[in-house]
Amino acid sequence: MAGSATTADQVVDGPTPKHAQLREILRRAIERELPPGSPIPSERELAQRYRVSRLTVRSAIGKLVEEGLLTRARGKGTFTATRRMELQIYLMSFTDDMRRRGLEPATELLHCGPEVPPAETAGALGLDPRETAYRLVRRRRADGTPLAVERGWYHPGHLPGLPDLDLTSSLYEQLAQRYDLRLDHARQTVWSEAADRETARLLGIRSGDPLLVFRRVSSASGVPVEDMTSWYRGDRYEVSMQLDRTVPAEHGGNP
Repeated sequence: MAGSATTADQVVDGPTPKHAQLREILRRAIERELPPGSPIPSERELAQRYRVSRLTVRSAIGKLVEEGLLTRARGKGTFTATRRMELQIYLMSFTDDMRRRGLEPATELLHCGPEVPPAETAGALGLDPRETAYRLVRRRRADGTPLAVERGWYHPGHLPGLPDLDLTSSLYEQLAQRYDLRLDHARQTVWSEAADRETARLLGIRSGDPLLVFRRVSSASGVPVEDMTSWYRGDRYEVSMQLDRTVPAEHGGNP
């Protein structure tokens, strides 16, 4: 938003509404000039600079907030939003994923112990009703920022002594080292959800803020060992999938 204004950076009378013109001017500035977390000028400054009403400014900013390019902080102003990390669908540990992105991962152990899982989890892990499993709750950070809360269940018969592991480091690496188990298959379900009070507290967001939720049942050599649900901050992640026009054989191959 610095430098001399060009024709493309002016709001003019014409068929395109002024709030839409201003929105595109601000969008270009955000994408080309302002790093994440940068403050933008106040409504009054923008109104004076572009010779529009504050209502026009408010409308343009509101739309960019809806799109996730700007974020408002009560009592502080409006800032460019932190870019969302692309969350691809593949079987990789959080620790490895963050390191691949050049970020420093950290894990906080919140709970680990034997409990009776819900019936759906017992069925997924092949446990008898009322049989206990290890319940593991962890908070995951990257460069100090809380990004996800994981609440998982693990088969005690296949992972004896799980609570004795260092559960603040990569669990998948330790499963391979201690149990010679390498998770090689998973079925994952994804949905969106509003943050409840406890999850919001753990992630440093507000109750009701959007979350991406992933439930994954993972197996090693056909044996289910993990039923984990992860709550990711919706303001920091987006999901990326590659789709191919391939029809499963059981559907008969018709397009």
